Formats: sequence, C-alpha cells, structure tokens
Amino acid sequence: MAGLIATAGPFRLEPRAERGPFHALASAIAHQQLHGVAARRILARLVALFTDVDFPAPHQVLALPDAQLRAVGFSFAKVAALKDLAAKTIAGVVPAAEELEALSDAELIERISSVRGIGRWSVEMLLMFYLQRPDVLPVDDFAVRNGFRLAYGLKSMPTARALAQFGERWKPYRSMAAWYLWRAVELARTKRLPRCARPPRIAQVAVKPRARLSKAARARAVPARSARR
Repeated sequence: MAGLIATAGPFRLEPRAERGPFHALASAIAHQQLHGVAARRILARLVALFTDVDFPAPHQVLALPDAQLRAVGFSFAKVAALKDLAAKTIAGVVPAAEELEALSDAELIERISSVRGIGRWSVEMLLMFYLQRPDVLPVDDFAVRNGFRLAYGLKSMPTARALAQFGERWKPYRSMAAWYLWRAVELARTKRLPRCARPPRIAQVAVKPRARLSKAARARAVPARSARR
C-alpha cells in the first residue's frame, strides 16, 4: 500500500453534487448497469419533466405514471425501484438529510438497503461520496477487489470476506484505502503500478481450470483447424 500511495499521490475523494439522499439514491438506481453518460441523460430527462427544480421531490416522482418514467429511459425494474425509494423516503425509512449524520454506517446500510433495487454497495457509495464517511471499504466493488489483486500481485481476485478481514488493518481510514485501490486499476493500465515484493496469503476466488481435450479429441480438432485457414 505504501508504494501505491507514493505513486498515486495525495488522497482526493471528490464529493458528489447530489442534493439530499433521495437525489443520491435515485442517481445510484439510474447508474445501475449503465454507462455514466447514459445514466446522466436519463436523469436529465427526468428533471426536464418538472419546472424550477434541481431534482424532483419524492412525492413528485411517486405521482408520475410508470409510462412516463419508462419514456425517459428507466427500465421496468428501475421504475419499481424509483417508486419504492420515493415511498420509503416519504415514510421516513430513508432518513432525511438532517438525520443522516446521527446514524452509524451499519444503521444506514440496514435501513436504506430495504429499498427495492438498493443494495449494500449503493449505500456504501452514499456513505463515501455524499456523507464523506472515512471508514467504508466496499468489498463487493469489482474495481476495489481488482485493484487489490493488481496492487498486491495476486493471481486471482480476493474473496469479499478475505478482503474485509485484510482491510481491518486500514481502520479507521478504509475509504482512503478503497480510493487508492481504485487508483491501482488506473496505474496498472498505464504500467505505472509498483510491484508488490511479497503478495499476502489471502483467500482468492477459485479459477476454473480449462477442460483438457483427450488425445482423440485433439486429433479430430487438427484437421478442422487446418480447414479454416
């Protein structure tokens, strides 16, 4: 980690511009399984349905017909998630902005992940980027796990549980550690990632071995390969 920090430079976790937890979580729903540009366009079309608002309130979203939400680009599943988020924000299950600071990370994860379509990872992004909580390690984040694999010289991805256990040593600054693991992926692409001298012994996701062809199967495959050339 020390070499990674020295190469990546100072920690800079930029806060996002969402205006309240409803906006932040609605944005998270829009971004699921989509490129960021496409998600932002869908959110812009949603906002354009209203006048004089930076982002619609929960009751405004709840009042929209499903067909109108589908027309701006939300899938059926995301329409259901967005409506459930709006309803649970009105009901107080999703805390208002002024309540968030009084609740622990674990309490927020438990409450907010009860919303349809919102999992632990989405709440962890809220904790890190909206609330700027310093001790969040999103072990289910693919890029965090891949960054750990690259930074520590592993042959395959660490399991989420093993990464969580390893990450105990980074308390109470695990958000910073996650940020540097994201940077490790970027540094690896440009071949600037420092090499780990001694990879840790840590549980990794098993890689399925390639099926070996029998001699007879290999013999049958040779003419077929030659015919394709």
